[in-house]
Amino acid sequence: MNNINVIDVKNIFDFLPHRYPFLLVDRVIKIKKYKYINVLKNVSINEPCFQGHFPNNPIFPGVLIIESMAQASGLLVLNSFKNLSSNTSYYLVAIDRVHFKKMVLPGDQIFIEVVIKKNKKNFIQFQGLAKVNKNIVCKAIITCMFKKN
Repeated sequence: MNNINVIDVKNIFDFLPHRYPFLLVDRVIKIKKYKYINVLKNVSINEPCFQGHFPNNPIFPGVLIIESMAQASGLLVLNSFKNLSSNTSYYLVAIDRVHFKKMVLPGDQIFIEVVIKKNKKNFIQFQGLAKVNKNIVCKAIITCMFKKN
């Protein structure tokens, strides 16, 4: 079966090396192998970034939205290409055409869609889109690579 629905955080731990406070994907909503992934990131006032970004005016950092997209791309790749061994590392190597449209605030839910655009050798390019309440908050082209350690 090529479609997988709902992967919770316990199973996300099986695919990504990230842990609190840097795991930025809470749930996989839908995945179509080799094509796209939809994930959810819940933004809580308890996030460590809000201590300094910004006191008395908490705004979720744009760079963490991009990191959420990159982690979603990792989940897509690791669920699609089962031939990647445990000694394979996955890295973010480029971010292009980034546009931030709206601020993300505590209490928001970010719905992220990442679509594979190009797959060439060890490099994969993705189109990332983040939305809050069906409004686009960020768009970006993300390129990642994987290599054997």
